[in-house]
Amino acid sequence: MSAAAIIFYIIAAFILGTGLLAVTTRKIFRASIWLLFSLIGIASLYFWMQLEFLAAVQIIVYVGGIVVLIIFSIFLTIKSGEEMPKPIFKRNLFAILGALSGLAYTARQISLYKFQLPENPAPFELKVGDIGRQMLSTTDHGYLLPFELISMLLLAAMIGCIVIALKQKEPVKQIQS
Repeated sequence: MSAAAIIFYIIAAFILGTGLLAVTTRKIFRASIWLLFSLIGIASLYFWMQLEFLAAVQIIVYVGGIVVLIIFSIFLTIKSGEEMPKPIFKRNLFAILGALSGLAYTARQISLYKFQLPENPAPFELKVGDIGRQMLSTTDHGYLLPFELISMLLLAAMIGCIVIALKQKEPVKQIQS
């Protein structure tokens, strides 16, 4: 086994382990921290594949933006330190069965596909300037609209966090004598 394969398996195990901890922990803050580590693992996978731009976007947008937004919204809510309720066994059973059937279907689809390397593989070149022109292009294959939609999504998430933070408990009624 080559060193590259060993590094890939270590990164993949890290991503799967932290992702599993993110969905199984009962503390909501700890779940967001495990999600943070999982997304950092995905960025390291991009670095391993020598896709530095995608790794930087992963860190800036997801780790730096989304997870920090989630953590702020957790801190701004009233019940940030409490444990989440224990899941119901039937719900867990259906989730496990759904996950296993999804894994079986994915394994079946992968086994049906015949992976073959091309005879003369061309090197994969990714220039940041080309990505920037493509993202801001308004042509048929441009990404300006999805780029703007993502910014609107982040704005809506931030407004939602502010609304959650500003919600107050019902005022206490004073008894008049």
